[in-house]
Amino acid sequence: MNSKPLIWIGMFIGGTVGGFVPMLWGDSSFSFSGIFFNAVGAIVGIYVAFRLSNN
Repeated sequence: MNSKPLIWIGMFIGGTVGGFVPMLWGDSSFSFSGIFFNAVGAIVGIYVAFRLSNN
């Protein structure tokens, strides 16, 4: 299977979930912490998708 689409999906889902994390403590998703967690979630999503595609 081509791993590129899976990595894009992982990045999208991870970024979306990471962007919603600051809402747990009442912060906006457009704040600095929202952007930070969006980036962290996207990186984690890419890593998980890459690991899943190589198995």
